[in-house]
Amino acid sequence: MKGERLGARGLANLRANLSQRDLAIVGDVTRLRLMSTRQIEALHFDIERHASALTAARTCRRVLDRLVRDRLLVRLQRRTVGGVWAGSTSFIYALGPIGHRVGSKTASRRRFREPTATFVAHTLAIADLVVVLREADRAKHLELIGLETEPECWRPLGNHGSNVLRPDLNVTLGIGEYEYHAFVEVDLGTEGLPRLLVKCQTYLAYYDSNAEQATHGIFPRVVWLLNDEQRSKRLQDDVHRRLTHPELFTVATLDAALSALSEGTVTRTGAPS
Repeated sequence: MKGERLGARGLANLRANLSQRDLAIVGDVTRLRLMSTRQIEALHFDIERHASALTAARTCRRVLDRLVRDRLLVRLQRRTVGGVWAGSTSFIYALGPIGHRVGSKTASRRRFREPTATFVAHTLAIADLVVVLREADRAKHLELIGLETEPECWRPLGNHGSNVLRPDLNVTLGIGEYEYHAFVEVDLGTEGLPRLLVKCQTYLAYYDSNAEQATHGIFPRVVWLLNDEQRSKRLQDDVHRRLTHPELFTVATLDAALSALSEGTVTRTGAPS
């Protein structure tokens, strides 16, 4: 099918022949925008369902080769090293033209452009966090009740819609009898701390508007996850010294994401009165 124009009938046939796992992979890449081989393997090729880890990896590569061949996914020119699998190397995948049509059930096509290294690093860091959360849910360490990715997690500021608050994720976790709610910001050090504080002020303006509370009944904790411990401490100090409601913010490193997210705004989910 490579290079051929796919009509409505061909698209319907292709969609009918996709497995639930194929659709789930395409769905995850749609929501997260970029994913590495290792991330896809972790979420969709459980070692327990294969004879060995090597078999799972080979099956994953074979499936991804087919999805690229059929233009459901595209493979970026660069590879990624590290992430939650430090030292490993894997390809990076984005949604292909047929993937857009399968996911949206329309005939629209988008021209793919190779993203910048900064965009790739940030997007894969967010995907790493999603993998960690879903694996923790699968291991029953917590319940991943809600996960909004961009742009679903964005919030309009004011009535005109031209100004938008853009979290990286909106997460709701269930741990025991409690729910923990958080807007998540992932920072890899590409912007200065003053810019991060400006965004904190934007969150405070949104908090003061009461829009989130009126719609959802609660304002999530804003959790900043940074890739550097010293930088994380500096931001935490600035939040407490300069912001009017520092209690709304949690600052941590990426490797402490789970504990930071379990300190967010809490609602009671079923405790006896």
